[in-house]
Amino acid sequence: MFKRILIANRGEIARRIARSCQRLGIEFVAVHSSADAGADHLQGAVAREWIGEAPASASYLNGQAIIDAALRSGCEAIHPGYGFLSENAGFARAVAEAGLVFIGPDADTIVQMGDKARARQLMEAAGVPVLPGSPEATESYGLIQETCAEIGYPVILKPSAGGGGKGMQVVWSEAGLREAVDAAVRIGRSSFGDGRLLVERYVSQPRHLEVQIFGDGRGAAVHLFERECSLQRRHQKIVEEAPACGLPADTREALLSAAVRGAQAIGYRNAGTFEFILAPDGCFYFLEVNTRLQVEHPVTEAITGLDLVEWQLRIAAGEGLPLAQADIRSDGHAIECRVYAEDPLREFAPMPGAALHARWPAQLRVDAAFDHGGAVPAFYDPMLAKLIAHGSGRAAALAQLQTGLRDTELLGLTSNLGFLQRLLREPRVQAGQLHTHLVDELAAEPEANRLTAGVACVAAIRQAQACAESASPWQGGVGAYDRAALDPDAPLGRVAYRSGAERWQAWLLEHDGEQTLVRVDGRRHAVSLAGAGERWQGEVDGWRWYALLRGDDVELSVGGQRVALRAEQAEQAEQEAGGGLQVRTPMPGTVVALPLAAGSRVEAQQVVAIVEAMKMENRLYAPCAGIVAELHCQVGDIVNADALLVSLGPDEAE
Repeated sequence: MFKRILIANRGEIARRIARSCQRLGIEFVAVHSSADAGADHLQGAVAREWIGEAPASASYLNGQAIIDAALRSGCEAIHPGYGFLSENAGFARAVAEAGLVFIGPDADTIVQMGDKARARQLMEAAGVPVLPGSPEATESYGLIQETCAEIGYPVILKPSAGGGGKGMQVVWSEAGLREAVDAAVRIGRSSFGDGRLLVERYVSQPRHLEVQIFGDGRGAAVHLFERECSLQRRHQKIVEEAPACGLPADTREALLSAAVRGAQAIGYRNAGTFEFILAPDGCFYFLEVNTRLQVEHPVTEAITGLDLVEWQLRIAAGEGLPLAQADIRSDGHAIECRVYAEDPLREFAPMPGAALHARWPAQLRVDAAFDHGGAVPAFYDPMLAKLIAHGSGRAAALAQLQTGLRDTELLGLTSNLGFLQRLLREPRVQAGQLHTHLVDELAAEPEANRLTAGVACVAAIRQAQACAESASPWQGGVGAYDRAALDPDAPLGRVAYRSGAERWQAWLLEHDGEQTLVRVDGRRHAVSLAGAGERWQGEVDGWRWYALLRGDDVELSVGGQRVALRAEQAEQAEQEAGGGLQVRTPMPGTVVALPLAAGSRVEAQQVVAIVEAMKMENRLYAPCAGIVAELHCQVGDIVNADALLVSLGPDEAE
């Protein structure tokens, strides 16, 4: 076994690999960019190596810097985790040429499986079912047109060198073929340096299944059962489980056998995942091979009781397969959900920033980038954590995960926690009636905005504080109040808060010591709460809520949805002191546009700055009409969360 390895990754997967190393007595070296200098994944490392500036291209994708760090720190091997360089054949080859061990498959295998057309040919030769489609990838419109006519519409066009669904185009008839081919070729060339396309028959509403395999590189391979990965958005999985829901025994056996057969045919070494789609008629077809450890590997670990990272390390060190197929068992059911810093109300746009407070559910396995709080830089994938439940059956695991999501406290970041709760409550998910478009269908339905409920919670907190500070519950209460007890709608107190450009007033109607009735925007909210000082929590309208008070600012999570509020009087004082309104960026990133110059007239809700974060453009708007008093940044500046970008002042001409 290795004595020391370098973990060429960051966040939760770097911490996950480190845990196996610590259990096995293997020293590990951690790497970091300038953005991750204080990150939790550096803890426990025998050495911390800086590999470049914040952008991934300058650090975690800088293969030579990583290899140099490994050699400098006395490592024997490099574990790439997933993402970044994990499926980069050039990096795997360079690691071997430097006299180090790449903990993963051989470079040649990565090359073969990274080319969708070549992978399809190899699997078809091994007797693995493939979709009707083109035998070779091409940019020729004529050949693509012939293939489409032969297999029939609808079809899907896939960039041969692509991954993650990027550039894929679904074509329903020949009328839309030319435009789709041009777009797919263009994206393939710009994103992967290869515009060749693969054409396959398109299956509507398929399930996405995958099989975890391990090979010894000498022709032996085993499976560790299958996983269900049908719940995904933008071709990115967000909920995974093992085993697959309601899969017939003969289909399961055929699926597992096909994956093992494919792995044996190519002499696969180390960990890999064979991905398939399952059509509504029960037939399954090969999709691709991921030549690395998968994000969702914990559900396989939960049902098998095995450590997949340990298996990777042992095989990379020259050992054979740790267990024979007959000795690998499956027990119970496991479900995992991925927690992302993203906004489901804005088409899941990434929302980097800083988690001011985090508390993960104690009853679940949690693989997280940080324990109590930390930064989510704009330069990398915004996944924060994975929550994994394991029960005797699917219903038990699902119930555990739902409870865990409700118990998760995450403040300061916009996340998908609320959407995950909604997704797991969905009757089709509860019944196991899954397909790859279900999340998109659910996301298209309007979701309740919890902003007014959050304002009600803040009003209840302020009243609880006022009660604690006075002898009478209403003496010196919150704001002005009316004691007209005969009128049930007469307010007992008032608070006013702002969320961006929106102003909200909350009227206290009733308080009985256990529950406060609050009216916001014409709607009543029943709020129960407990807490003291900065930290509060409770229930509102059936949602669990958590709050963190920071002076005049309040950070809330209401049913998993973030609500950020500022006291109106504080907002007014800040404007008076600063000579106007301040436009700050809620996320770190790069300023890519400043449409207005100082002195320009601006209308309410007009764009005043654009900040790019995680390859997404985030527009910042003027909260009211006025003039641009001062620009505090320039195009190209890299800014932190809450950085002041633009100051607005009144229009003196009016």
